[in-house]
Amino acid sequence: MRYIDLFQSGELRERVKQAYARLAHCDFCPHGCGVNRLAGERGTCRSSVRPKVASTNVHRGEEPPISGTRGSGTIFFSGCTLGCRFCQNFPISQLGNGTELTTPEFAARMLRLQKQGVHNINLVTPGHFLPQFLAALWLAIPQGFHLPIVWNSSGYERVDALKLLDGVVDIYLPDMKYVAEEQAVRFSAAPGYRGANRQAVLEMLRQVGHLEVDDKGIARHGLIIRHLVLPEGGAGTAETLNWIATNLGNETHISLMKQFFPAHEAASVPGIHRKITDEEYEEALAALEEAGLENGWVQR
Repeated sequence: MRYIDLFQSGELRERVKQAYARLAHCDFCPHGCGVNRLAGERGTCRSSVRPKVASTNVHRGEEPPISGTRGSGTIFFSGCTLGCRFCQNFPISQLGNGTELTTPEFAARMLRLQKQGVHNINLVTPGHFLPQFLAALWLAIPQGFHLPIVWNSSGYERVDALKLLDGVVDIYLPDMKYVAEEQAVRFSAAPGYRGANRQAVLEMLRQVGHLEVDDKGIARHGLIIRHLVLPEGGAGTAETLNWIATNLGNETHISLMKQFFPAHEAASVPGIHRKITDEEYEEALAALEEAGLENGWVQR
């Protein structure tokens, strides 16, 4: 793994220091709250200095190159930089259910998943705990940790934060949720989502390139973009897919998701108060074909 070279050169330790220093005026996401998390202050993500984890388990329901035959070692973090009104995991993301860990405990969970034989470590909604992850990785490497790292995120990220992960993350698995500012703010409390998201995925592609798999079809490194189709065209699907094809390339792997349903508060929110229809998903499939994006997965 590339991060082993960073560990041996001392670069990983320096990044841990840089990342923790930023917690004194936290600016790891586009909200830029500026709170002092080292002193216990909490911003939009509702998180303090210790990593908070809701669950650690072997997950077999991710995209095929991620789950493979032995599963993906998922670590679900509590808290989130978004406030999605349709979040299926809102007890974790918004109510903060989970357990605070020390950094050695975090490292131990990564090592335990490795012993269970998973293909990778899959960090789910990890951006607000970037420094803590780097520190846990620094502790885990001398104990034999060597798995690929999956950064499974909302895509609402800052490029300068992602640069701390260059050479550390092997597979980026971001969402591309919205085109329009109105929906980004009303549905997810994420001002400036489109601009931040597009710059983020460009940086992710720069770091890891397009998806490459081994001879068994398991992801080695690369970018997979998830796009959740929303009712009434709320996600701006056709425009997003065209942007991907034009700016990232037709070889980009897309996971075009159909599973939206009105969880959490969505049943009372116009525009996301119902499931998507088969016709709406068929329109998304047509947009995918029109954009010339042939790599990835759809749900029928």
